[in-house]
Amino acid sequence: MPTLTSYDAHTRSALGTVEITTAEQMPALINNAQKAQKRWAALSLTQRQQCVTQAYQQLEPVQNQLAMLISKEMGKDYRRATYEAGGTIQSAAYFADEIAQALTTDQLDRSTELQYRPLGIVAVISPWNYPLAMANNLLMPALIAGNAVILKPSEETPLVAELFVNTLNKILPQGVLQVAHGDKQTGQALVASNINMVAFTGSMSAGKQIMASAAPKLKRLVMELGGNDPMIVMASANIDAAVQFAVASSFENAGQMCTSTERVYVDARIAAEFEHKVVALARQYQVGPWDKPHVNIGPIVNPKQHQSILSQLQDATSKGAQLLLGRDDYPQPFINPTVITGITPDMRLEQDETFGPIVAISHFNHIDDAIIRANDSPYGLGAVVFGGQGANAVAEQLDAGMVGVNQGVGGGNAPWVGAKQSGFGFHGSAAGHRQFAQVRVISK
Repeated sequence: MPTLTSYDAHTRSALGTVEITTAEQMPALINNAQKAQKRWAALSLTQRQQCVTQAYQQLEPVQNQLAMLISKEMGKDYRRATYEAGGTIQSAAYFADEIAQALTTDQLDRSTELQYRPLGIVAVISPWNYPLAMANNLLMPALIAGNAVILKPSEETPLVAELFVNTLNKILPQGVLQVAHGDKQTGQALVASNINMVAFTGSMSAGKQIMASAAPKLKRLVMELGGNDPMIVMASANIDAAVQFAVASSFENAGQMCTSTERVYVDARIAAEFEHKVVALARQYQVGPWDKPHVNIGPIVNPKQHQSILSQLQDATSKGAQLLLGRDDYPQPFINPTVITGITPDMRLEQDETFGPIVAISHFNHIDDAIIRANDSPYGLGAVVFGGQGANAVAEQLDAGMVGVNQGVGGGNAPWVGAKQSGFGFHGSAAGHRQFAQVRVISK
């Protein structure tokens, strides 16, 4: 059997292997899922909720093991990895209850009710940057809705997925949750197979391929396709608060986060003070292996991503951007905290999703210019504006699915939603949970 090797993001040493799911094996997985899904869907919504909640309780003894695998496979510092593992596990009961409430039949009037029925088989294709949390956000509503799930994790983080699925399957009925390991060929085979829905988080280009493959049979889609999130800092902003957010958001998870701030547009009148304070704060960040104390920026996930970040930095410096902190030729596997200014629209740092610990700054003289540049992107996941009077009016003009005013995006029970080419459908919230079900109107 062909195998997939998982590598330590820091040392590039082998961590372990899993069996690759080939295209020839896919029909057997689908057959298992179809049989299991019928039995699973026959249970009541409450029974499925209780079973899933009990399955997640089995994760508690392996919480530290999951966190360590997250750190090793994708480089996330251990503190953040423990937050991801602990948050996923500790919030499971609440999340399951929220999903069940969203999927409860609605009585519209005396003769009509709205039901939320299973779709069948859902393929969940999850990313490497939050290998447990992002898989969970798509997997749990699909299961509780009565679907069987085949999880295709990133080939960068197979061991996290293997432990996650194997542990849940100590309780879940056989065949209800399966894992398919491999690269994009495995993902393509899964999408092309006899499934009913694809829930995907990943790149825009991969999302377009999935959409084309799903089109002939009109398979349901929920896709989050990355971002290139802008931040506008008005002259009326609380500069210290804006600096704190710009640095923290740009450096979170070594910048490998879909809602990381990737483009900062700051009013020219306050730009010098803003940049000085950004550099001072950025210097405080510690870079190193996940298991070293006080590290808050770990290694980049793999050499390919490391080179992609460097190529964007080098493109910018070759076109006139100035490095205020850091360099554009870091050796693998780290990218140190980097602050660069003088970004222009023709630079890849402005055009592309960077996924690295970079604060990329531009100046503006008029707020309309900042809004135009913030919106001049095919991406539209998140956007942020910091300012006093007038900040809300600026926020209203930003083309993004999630906009924060003097704070980050999202929060509460809001959906996770992208605009333009950053999203197709959405997840989270009652409305998002219902996208994993077929709405059926019964009139009696």
